[in-house]
Amino acid sequence: MSGRSEPVAILGTGMTDMSRRDLSPEAMAHHAVHEALFDAGIEADQLALVVASNALGGRLCDQGCIRAQSWLRKARLGNVPVVNVENSCAGGASGVHLATLAVRAGAGAVLVLGVEKMWTGDRAATMAGIEDGLAADYRADMHARFLAEQNPAGSVLMALNDRWARECMDDHGATVEQFAAAAVKARLHASWNPMAQVQEAVTIDEVLTSPQVSGVLTRLMCSSFTDGAAALVLGPTPQAPRGAPRIIASVARSGNGEMDYHDRLGDTAAAMWEDSGLGPGDFDLTEIHDATSPEEIYALEALGLFGIGEAGPATLAGDTTIGGRGLTVNPSGGLVGRGHPLGATGLAQLVELAVQLRGRGGHRQVPGARLGLAVNTGGVIEGDTAYVGMHAVAAGTR
Repeated sequence: MSGRSEPVAILGTGMTDMSRRDLSPEAMAHHAVHEALFDAGIEADQLALVVASNALGGRLCDQGCIRAQSWLRKARLGNVPVVNVENSCAGGASGVHLATLAVRAGAGAVLVLGVEKMWTGDRAATMAGIEDGLAADYRADMHARFLAEQNPAGSVLMALNDRWARECMDDHGATVEQFAAAAVKARLHASWNPMAQVQEAVTIDEVLTSPQVSGVLTRLMCSSFTDGAAALVLGPTPQAPRGAPRIIASVARSGNGEMDYHDRLGDTAAAMWEDSGLGPGDFDLTEIHDATSPEEIYALEALGLFGIGEAGPATLAGDTTIGGRGLTVNPSGGLVGRGHPLGATGLAQLVELAVQLRGRGGHRQVPGARLGLAVNTGGVIEGDTAYVGMHAVAAGTR
C-alpha cells in the first residue's frame, strides 16, 4: 500500500446504542467520548485537539454555537482546544479529515466526536433541519418542483432520492427487487449489530409492500431519524499499539453544482485510488452512505466498486452480504439499518471498520477483513454533493 501520506492510527472507538431516543446530546457525547478514551488508554487532558460534528443542535437543541464545548464541559478536557464542524450528513467524515491532517502535522492524539439528537417530538423541525443541507434557493426550487409529485412523506430529499433511483433503473438496469434486496441485507446486518437502530430482519416482499415514501421508495428502503453519537481517538502510527487499524488515505471533495452527484462520487473515488495507491478491487468491506437502499446500489457503481449494472444483481444474489462471495457492503447495517444521526454518521462508519479490522465484529464479523473503505456524503448543491469524504482503513499488524 503505497499511499502518499503517513498513516494515522485509530487508537480507540466509542458509540452509543442508536436504538435509544431518551438520551440528551450531553449524555450521548459523554458516553461516546468516555468509551473512545478508555479504549485508547489515554486521559482526556492528554488530547491535543477535539473536533466535534453536529448538524441540528441549533434548531432542535437550543445550542446554535459552541455545541461541543457546551455538551462536553464536564468531560475534564482541561484547556484542550475544541473545534466545531458542521457539514450536514458529512460532518463526521469532515471532522476525521481535519483530525487526520492534524495528526500528520504532529499534533498528537486527537478526538473526533459526532453527536446528533433528531427525536424531539417536532417532526417538522427535524425535517427542516435536514433540508438545511440544501442551498436556500435550490431548496425553495425543489419544494416547488418535487412536492407536487407522489411524495406522501413531504420530503424533498426523498423526492430527489427517488429521481436518482429512477435514473439507476433507466440507465443502469436496476430493479425495485434489487433495491428491496439491499434493504433486506441492511436490516439483516443491523439485526446482528447490538448498537443498531433496527433490530429486526425483513423480507423482500415486506420491503416492497411497506408504505410509499416517494415514488419507488418505500419506508423500509429509507433511513430514519436517529439519535446517536460516535467517537474516534486518532494518533501517530509509530506510537500505536499492535493491532490498531490505520487510516491510510483521507480524501475530501466539495461540490459547487458543476457536476452531477454521482459523477462527483466517481471523481472523489479516482482521487482516493491515486492518493492511496489502491484500487476498487482491493477492499474487503465498505461502509456506504445509503440514505436509501437504491442509493447504495447507485453509489457502489458510481464509485467504481462495481461495474455499471452489476451492483444490483450482486446484492440480490447475496454476494454483498456478510459471508457472501464479493465485497461486503455495510456490515453495520448502514444508514438504513444502523441509523443515520447526521453529524455522527461518518464516524459510525469508521467505528464499524475499526471493529471489523480488529476482528471484534462477533456474529457480523466479515471473514478475513483487512482493508475497508468508508464513504460519507453531505448536502446537495444544485444536484451536486456538497461534500464527499472517503477514508481507506487497513488492519494493524498483530
